[in-house]
Amino acid sequence: MKNFISVHDVQDIDSLVKKALSYKADPFKDKALGTNKRIGLLFLNPSMRTRLSTQIAAQNLGMEAIVFNVGQEGWALEFEEEAIMSGSTVEHVKDAAPIMGKYFDILAIRTFPSLKNRDDDYSELFIQQFIKYAGIPVVSLESATLHPLQSLTDILTITETATAIKRPKIVLTWAPHVKPLPQCVANSFSQWVNAWGKADFVITHPEDYELSEQFTKGATITHNQDEALKDADYVYVKNWSTFNDYGKIYTNDPEWMLTNEKLQLTNNARVMHCLPVRRNVELSDEILDGPNSLVTHEASNRVWAAQAVLSEILSSLNK
Repeated sequence: MKNFISVHDVQDIDSLVKKALSYKADPFKDKALGTNKRIGLLFLNPSMRTRLSTQIAAQNLGMEAIVFNVGQEGWALEFEEEAIMSGSTVEHVKDAAPIMGKYFDILAIRTFPSLKNRDDDYSELFIQQFIKYAGIPVVSLESATLHPLQSLTDILTITETATAIKRPKIVLTWAPHVKPLPQCVANSFSQWVNAWGKADFVITHPEDYELSEQFTKGATITHNQDEALKDADYVYVKNWSTFNDYGKIYTNDPEWMLTNEKLQLTNNARVMHCLPVRRNVELSDEILDGPNSLVTHEASNRVWAAQAVLSEILSSLNK
């Protein structure tokens, strides 16, 4: 594995999940793999679970992890080619990224969409420019359109808990939120579940909240949440803003919030969310604090997903 930006960088999802689970059983079994190797964690946006879990994963493999909050601690970066830098940006990625490539063996980057210009966001300019100029493996800690470490964690969590279910029914349901959020997690979850191919996958959302077909193709899509929830084994709850009329909120209907009453339509489904979550807006207290919630279990698995990815990249570097 050279980079980890999307599911397309993974040759075998099940093999990667198996490796992650092996690290969960024995976190320090490869503690010498990353000896004398250094990972730079660059955050252009805030993070809690992604930052901490990736640091822990790197340290479990013997790596030194250095965190740099670009927006708060560094110069404002310019990413456009041939930019006339007479505005607020101070340093071009063409100058910054090659230096990062000298300082680190692996570079992990978290970016975020503007939700203003869809073409700009979906071009993934920020992370692509780091890949182009850093000259070392790049790991996405979330980009403008995808969150692959979260999605690997999600497949890992489903695999780990669905041992008695041959082919689970997985439902991704839109939820209300107080502000427009990116499509990253929903895009990524859809991409990974479809690529995994071991589930019956349904996406449900209000009208006008369609995601890009490049990520959802292969899933059943419905605007009827109750219909979607029927006999579901897993329900993944997430808000996202509009894709076509980009970055908007058209509805904030509280009826889309998942409750125990709606859960009765399912096959006693386990409920997932990437966190952070707006309690009693996206998900009710009764769900989050109840026996069907997997959110804490899911978040704890972030370490093992990151460790499996870093292990794959380190193994390629050490060849």
